Amino acid sequence: MALSEFQIPPDAQHYLVCGTEDCEKNCQFYCNDCHQPMCEQCRDEHQKNRETKNHEVVHYKQRKRPLPVVKCKFHPTKEIDLLCKECQIPLCSKCTGSKEHRGHLFTNLEIVFDEKVSIYNEEIANIRSYFEPTSQNLKKEIAGDVTEIKKIMAGIRTSIKAEAESVKKLVDAVTLDKMEQVDKIEQSLLQTLNGQNQEIDDYINSLNGLIKTYYGYLSPSNIEQLTFALKSESLIIRPIPQTSKPVPPVFTAGQYSKEDVAKLLGRITVPNTKPENRKIKPMETNSTQMKPTGKQRKQDREKSDVKQTLSLSSSVTKVREYTVPNVDDVFHISLGKSGRLWVSDSIGNLVQIDLQGNQLQNTQTSGRMEGYHTVTQDGDLIYTDRKNKVINRITPDNTITEFIKTGEWEPISIHSSHINGDILVGMRKDGEPSKVTRYNKTGTEIQNIQSDNKGQALYIDPRYITENINGDVCVSDSNKLAVVVVDKSGQHRFSYIGQRSGFNPYGICTDVLVHILVCDDISDTVHLLDQDGQFLCLLLTKQQGVKYPCSVCVDDENNLWVGQWNTNTVTVYKFLQ
Repeated sequence: MALSEFQIPPDAQHYLVCGTEDCEKNCQFYCNDCHQPMCEQCRDEHQKNRETKNHEVVHYKQRKRPLPVVKCKFHPTKEIDLLCKECQIPLCSKCTGSKEHRGHLFTNLEIVFDEKVSIYNEEIANIRSYFEPTSQNLKKEIAGDVTEIKKIMAGIRTSIKAEAESVKKLVDAVTLDKMEQVDKIEQSLLQTLNGQNQEIDDYINSLNGLIKTYYGYLSPSNIEQLTFALKSESLIIRPIPQTSKPVPPVFTAGQYSKEDVAKLLGRITVPNTKPENRKIKPMETNSTQMKPTGKQRKQDREKSDVKQTLSLSSSVTKVREYTVPNVDDVFHISLGKSGRLWVSDSIGNLVQIDLQGNQLQNTQTSGRMEGYHTVTQDGDLIYTDRKNKVINRITPDNTITEFIKTGEWEPISIHSSHINGDILVGMRKDGEPSKVTRYNKTGTEIQNIQSDNKGQALYIDPRYITENINGDVCVSDSNKLAVVVVDKSGQHRFSYIGQRSGFNPYGICTDVLVHILVCDDISDTVHLLDQDGQFLCLLLTKQQGVKYPCSVCVDDENNLWVGQWNTNTVTVYKFLQ
């Protein structure tokens, strides 16, 4: 690949010529005192001359760069050749006697300039020897990934076509209907976005009009314009129009029936897995190379991390315990950033502690025996206020503000999505079936989940709510005595009613393996389900000291936190390996 003009060194030429008069041999050396390039023969003569034998002659690459000749603006007959160490200002020798620099220390500007040149040369060398070739290697890897992705996507397209053929004419008819539906939705979404774009264009045009008007006031061209400018009040700049990110539809496979034939075509999903960082060979450092910064070293460590495959442990191990002050029991747990823990009890106490058990905040709420608080992606805690029908926010500086009004609906439970920051709220209202409402992270309502595809109510009392990494919304309904799970689009997937009579679900959470963990208040156990609602095991039982478990939560290290009705102790268990 040809070098660009920015990659050619400033002193590059076909070959370096000796600077001695009438000598046209190749230059190999440089006199730092004379600032003159020399060939080997001229160097020898230069060092034999009595007047120049003490000059510093070095290889050309090790030369000191001569200072650019700049005259002092205060003393035009003098050249700038010194640097004031205190002021870091270049100046001439005559400036050193001025009162501004009296008592200051000075250094030879040529020495400082040479040091800077050396540093820049080192960084140029680093760019060319490490950063640029490493970046080119990454481009090759990305090109390989592009080829692989195209191959995979081609395979997916082939599979979709093959499955469509397997259901023959019936699929063709339903596929046509679905495609038309997608086209209409796409047209609607693009129309909305184009409308927003046009609104912004109009706004920009209005701003340009204001600018033109202001410029007219700055330099009026006639007396009428000047008079109008003097009399007119300040122009008002309209706020930037509010725009919203559209919520795309979700295509979900369904039952193998004639009525739902479209669902037989399956669905395409992107795994909610953190992309593996590309490996970058660490830059080797020596005396002539720039050392990586602390941030670079941290990034290198992150890139060298190998993702471990987790599985269910053969036994559950207690890791540690925390005693939470000023609560009678632990009905819900929210894990915050920086090792902060929020706990609520059955009488409205909401307490925040650090991992040493020190109380950081105590807030009185209208919450009771439900999961009424959660930590957002921004690290704020939000909680439902059943009495005032609002959702409040507590910022890290302990300020409480009103976030969302729920109108006539009483907010019971809440969960902040780890996938996209959406907020899921379980709500109820007299005379209406209970529902789960989805808000985006700014508090705008975007979805209501209330009935199944047969029109039957999904919930009675949605006391605890969470979301799986596949987007399923999981609700623990203690009045319906079931765990109710719907997909992201709100379609009912399954309901879990326990293994025997008397199942009474309370706290619920999920893990990275898409397990669902739910407390059973009657049997004093924590049930473990797979993502499709199949019972796997009783993860915790009375034999492990669990009594009346009410709340569960999984942290970033895949530990299970459990709170109970009869104690203010939070116990942490290791259950994955």
